[in-house]
Amino acid sequence: MKTLIPVLGDQLTMTLSSLNDANPADTLVLMMEVADETTYVRHHKRKIAYILSAMRHHADALRDAGWTVDYVTLDDPDNSGSFTGEIARAVSRHAPDRIVVTEAGEWRVAAMIDAWETLFGIPVDIRPDTRFVATHAEFDDWANDGRVELTMEWFYRVMRRKTGLLMDGDKPAGDRWNFDKDNRKPAKADLLMPGPLSFPPDATTRAVLDLVAARFADHPGSLHAFDYAVTAVDAERQAAAFFANALPQFGDYEDAMLTGERHLWHSILSPYINSGLLDPLDLCRRAEAEYRAGRAPLNSVEGYVRQIIGWREFMRGIYWREGPDYVNRNALDHHRPLPGWYWTGDTDMHCLAEAIGQTLDTAHAHHIQRLMVTGNFALLIGADPKQVHEWYLEVYIDAYEWVELPNTLGMSQFGDGGLVGSKPYISSGAYIDRMSDYCGQCRYNVKKRIGDDACPFNALYWDFIARHEDTLGRNRRMAMPYRTWAKQPEEAKADTRAQAARFLSRLDASGDAGY
Repeated sequence: MKTLIPVLGDQLTMTLSSLNDANPADTLVLMMEVADETTYVRHHKRKIAYILSAMRHHADALRDAGWTVDYVTLDDPDNSGSFTGEIARAVSRHAPDRIVVTEAGEWRVAAMIDAWETLFGIPVDIRPDTRFVATHAEFDDWANDGRVELTMEWFYRVMRRKTGLLMDGDKPAGDRWNFDKDNRKPAKADLLMPGPLSFPPDATTRAVLDLVAARFADHPGSLHAFDYAVTAVDAERQAAAFFANALPQFGDYEDAMLTGERHLWHSILSPYINSGLLDPLDLCRRAEAEYRAGRAPLNSVEGYVRQIIGWREFMRGIYWREGPDYVNRNALDHHRPLPGWYWTGDTDMHCLAEAIGQTLDTAHAHHIQRLMVTGNFALLIGADPKQVHEWYLEVYIDAYEWVELPNTLGMSQFGDGGLVGSKPYISSGAYIDRMSDYCGQCRYNVKKRIGDDACPFNALYWDFIARHEDTLGRNRRMAMPYRTWAKQPEEAKADTRAQAARFLSRLDASGDAGY
């Protein structure tokens, strides 16, 4: 029996479920670079280059391991431009008896795969993606178990028990499940940070960079000094460097932001995890080993593990449980377009210029820059959550819809009305000032709410509180800001809202709200 096994761009794993029991002698692996996947949103040039180069290197690794690989490049003149079109051409070329494929990570691609058996008249075996801790059924069983709220913390504890990570018998290590409160220290400008490794492009990557520069010139971002790992071997080198050099301080400073410091103590491993070059559970076990050996403190290791088996698994569960219409939710009825400088970084607000600037340069920013700078501002101005989602999907190298959409539309923009986050993640300039050095280098005064030099976050924050009082006023986690707002004199309230209105009017009038 001849078997055709498609391997997609986020399935770059040698132990992929579709390959597990296959015989290389009667199996053909199909890998496809297709136009549809590079353009369904305007992906960052660096993101496209990373995925295509990683795919080409993974094809070489598969061949070295004994597999026969049929690889279709983006510039192949016969390339149909879609997964389904390339499956059709492969079926015609190779006449397989069946197709075996690991389930897609996104609804859009899953719908394509579901149609293949009918379209091509041969059996299609769709296998579960075993690279995750929780199956779809396990998440649904947990979510449907009489819960009023789907709180990540409770799901995370289930994952800790299932994996045994950071467990001492039936109890969590250190007698606490969550050390997040210990992980909120601002960093100092003179702090010596190790930084990630840099991997100069080889011939394969240079060819991809040339292709991307020529074909996607109108996409956002830069290809300058591209230095991401594109092989499992180099991704492993990056992981080893993180555990040795950065993990011990990761917890303390994971929320910190500094001008000019793009990585601090973060791992920069998410692109490799989400594309399949690194095993997330293996990384968690190695982080735990650092704690057990006394080389990394518990708050750092628990914070790292929680990001992977907590938030990452929770986001996947929400995405598949809520369905393809989740993307259209807009609980706060927000419709303002994003300002055009989200695609240029050209703004006087230093925090936004820093976060967006490094995003355009590197296709990466850490979670607090995404949540509490770019996401916070978008939420405060009332940006359309679907457009915000599409921006995040475009510009970040680790963004795949299954993980990015719930994080952006749900957690960041409160578009699902509190399914993912029980309250909106908003703040005035004070939070950014506390966790960064951004405000000291900004033309706006973070201490002021009113005036031409007042930090826009301040008036926008209270304006958001005021205009959503009917929706959020009874939210128990919002009780304190609403009490504070209620105590303010009416004249002060009016001045604050007028300040916000002037800012939003200028934002709208600029007409700079597109690409």
